[in-house]
Amino acid sequence: MAGATPTSGGVISTAANSAFKKQLNKVYTWYTGGFLAFIVVLGILEQMGLPRQYIGFIFLIATVLLYAGIGVMSRTSDASEYYVAGRRVPAMYNGMATGADWMSAASFIGMAGTLYLTGYGGLAFIMGWTGGYCLVALFLAPYLRKFGQFTIPDFLGARYEGNLPRILGVIAAILCSFTYVVAQIYGVGLITARLSGLAFEVGVFVGLFGILVCSFLGGMRAVTWTQVAQYIILIVAYMVPVVWLSVKQTSVPVPQAIYGYQLEKVTEAEKRLKADPKELEVIAAFKAVAVGFENKLKDVPAALAADKAAAEAKVAELTAANAPAADLEAAKKALAALPADEAAAKMAWAAGKAANEARAKPLAGMAPHAQQFAGDPNGDEKAKKTYDESRRNFLALVFCLMVGTAALPHILMRYYTTPSVKEARESVTWSLFFIFLLYFTAPALAVLVKFEMFNFVVGVPFNQLPEWISAWNKVDPTLLSVIDINKDGILQLGEIKIGGDIIVLATPAIGGLPYVISGMVAAGGLAAALSTADGLLLTIANALSHDVYYKMIDPNASTARRVTISKVLLLVVALAAAYVASQKPADILFLVSAAFSFAAAAFFPALVLGVFWKRANKWGASLGIASGLGITFYYMVTTQPWLRGVFGVTSPIELWWGILPISAGLFGVPLGFAVIIIVSLLTPAPSKDTQELVEHVRYPDLNLGKA
Repeated sequence: MAGATPTSGGVISTAANSAFKKQLNKVYTWYTGGFLAFIVVLGILEQMGLPRQYIGFIFLIATVLLYAGIGVMSRTSDASEYYVAGRRVPAMYNGMATGADWMSAASFIGMAGTLYLTGYGGLAFIMGWTGGYCLVALFLAPYLRKFGQFTIPDFLGARYEGNLPRILGVIAAILCSFTYVVAQIYGVGLITARLSGLAFEVGVFVGLFGILVCSFLGGMRAVTWTQVAQYIILIVAYMVPVVWLSVKQTSVPVPQAIYGYQLEKVTEAEKRLKADPKELEVIAAFKAVAVGFENKLKDVPAALAADKAAAEAKVAELTAANAPAADLEAAKKALAALPADEAAAKMAWAAGKAANEARAKPLAGMAPHAQQFAGDPNGDEKAKKTYDESRRNFLALVFCLMVGTAALPHILMRYYTTPSVKEARESVTWSLFFIFLLYFTAPALAVLVKFEMFNFVVGVPFNQLPEWISAWNKVDPTLLSVIDINKDGILQLGEIKIGGDIIVLATPAIGGLPYVISGMVAAGGLAAALSTADGLLLTIANALSHDVYYKMIDPNASTARRVTISKVLLLVVALAAAYVASQKPADILFLVSAAFSFAAAAFFPALVLGVFWKRANKWGASLGIASGLGITFYYMVTTQPWLRGVFGVTSPIELWWGILPISAGLFGVPLGFAVIIIVSLLTPAPSKDTQELVEHVRYPDLNLGKA
């Protein structure tokens, strides 16, 4: 895209801007046509006998090389181009790039899967994430663009007159962006492993190449034009399988229109499965296993000794009987797999008890799809409490996601790249449109896949299960596994454990589409994860190089030195994030949602008050950021199981008003507002120049000069 980018600095003229848009339209029209032709050619080659593994490699290599090519063509050492793409990205294309930046692995991979597993409860993500863009348009994007800084910490430093708010902004930006980028790289590893057959841990670092080659070479300019290309791939990849399922099930090619009709059928299927004797057998079998673990936990030393004695006796018996090598090897593996000591046994058996109890529920533990909240408002006290907490958590999650969306640094940075304040506002509208295309489709996809699973997978003999089940089991058994626990040779719903992160990726195979479409969807998921990872890594590297090094350490640093330092830091952060992701720390959706709570608590109060209240000052903002982020982080560390393990927290979990850790920002945001307001009123007001600047930014009719 470098050839399509004007090379002159400053604000481009109307004529040059028009010519630039025409050139972009031409380039991306040819690109879209080429991508569709590529899919058709691969489809023909598949029908001619091209092996599936080759198709996966072709998709992986072709898409990564495409993004690399854009990165190479867009390479730059100019600070304005590297940090804000020269502030010359047209509104529509910035909206498309923002859509790709926004549509992360969580949106593309995880959201429909969450809707599949949780039904109505998953709508909190759609409502929160979409509603957040209304806050961006109303309260932040145009005003931040008019301030004209390069990064969010840069705005905090300028608006609040000092390096203390800037460095706190850097810390908060790194925390939420690093948490978010780990989730994206986890998604990259998952998809790369599926496409290439490589181990997940290897796939993480292979996919990292695709992330680095864009952001490393050309900064925001390369990332912008790559994200536009990635959006086209991901939206086509998302829409094709769900339209196919819609046609297959109803003969209507508009899945959004038949969503409610299919949901009625799913609800009827749920009632049938709840009463199915075979499903009740499965529930009873899992309960029995859970009880077995519970009994072992009553006397861990005796149970461990008995298990070890039985396993050793089995090996001795098979050895004496000269049993087949495979049977003997299996017995030896069973012996070796026993817990090494009492502590390990207690941990393993407690986990086994919890896992089996979770599966010993109707509908494999899933809530009825159309049920609004858990519990019953008209039931007993326990049911009423469950209902109230479920509703409260739904609203809390919507709030955190909405406010977090409006405060994510890598999204707000996108609106620094437009030519004017007017186009920044238009860009938000385009962003909403491009995001709406996917979000309006996700609920329909979840229902169509659930209909397919209930009617065409459940009830199939184990020896006739579709190939995609074994394929995903090989990628990661924790994402998909089946077990014939009632020994009838038929797959029941309760016998399949499926993770939300593979629902979208497996949709083409579930619907019986050619493998080339599975490859295309995986490429779309890869595009979603890579596009967001690029933006996040750039946010972290720019915060360190621009806000810490240039603004605080060496203000006289040359442009080339600043850009070089940003590139080095980007590489270091990317490798650190890839290492953390390879450890599989938590599911994608929790990591992403945690990032939203961090962003909401740290940035939203300071940004909004910084724009709309000229009395907000340095000390109020600094303490507001620290307190909001601090209480949010504390709540997560003391209530989220994985974080409790990381920080060694052993005290009992105590939820505040029943709010789950995913919505911890609910406590940080109001605290941040309160602290900023109170402290600002108790300390000296900002300088007259700063207050006048805020007035100029808020009121467009006051001329501040060129934006």
